Order: sequence, then structure tokens, then C-alpha cells
Amino acid sequence: MESIVYIFIALIAVFLLKPILPARGVRQITAAQLKNELRIKGKQFIDVRTAGEYKSRSIRQFKNIPLHELAENTSLLSKEEEVIVICASGMRSNKASKLLRKLGYKRITNVKGGMNAWRG
Repeated sequence: MESIVYIFIALIAVFLLKPILPARGVRQITAAQLKNELRIKGKQFIDVRTAGEYKSRSIRQFKNIPLHELAENTSLLSKEEEVIVICASGMRSNKASKLLRKLGYKRITNVKGGMNAWRG
């Protein structure tokens, strides 16, 4: 009986932690590392925050595709080029990274800390 309780607790922990764990196969970078990435050609920069958040503060190279619209707008992205994803804190961009992986994108980078960590 005791082992069933441990299994149940482990399943609950996995269920609660899965959304915040980094997406498997997705490169994670800091906002400081992003500054170097912005200089490299052949990359796609996607900001998955809402349009209002994007208008109030954004990074010039990033195109705004809100997370809730991403699945319908992947035709705007090339699977051949790396996709670098940012949001406010890194949570939505992590979800976007997982979605892009499921849709067959191979080179995805998530900006940890998002715009909250950006000091551009």
C-alpha cells in the first residue's frame, strides 16, 4: 500500500512540474547570451507575448506571434533556420518551444528569464 502512495505522489509531481521543465531538445540561453545571437544571420526571432506586451517593450529583431496564435502561424517560420523564442519570463516561450518541437522544428532556442531579464 505504501508503494502505491509513493507512485501517486510521483505522478502528481510529474504532472505539476512538466509544464515548467525545459523542453527536451531545446537549447536554453540567458538574456545576456541573446545579445550575441542577435548578431548572427539566418535565425528567426519570435516573441510569443500578447500584442499589447510586445507594443509596450520589444526587441527589434523579434516578430510578434502570440502563443495562442502560434500553431496557426507556423507557415511564417522556416524549419530550416533556428527559431529563438522569447516571452515575458520564459514560461510561454518554453510552451512555444515544446509546440514547435511537436510540429517538427529541430533547432529551437528558448530565452530563459525572457524580457524580464533583458537589459538591452
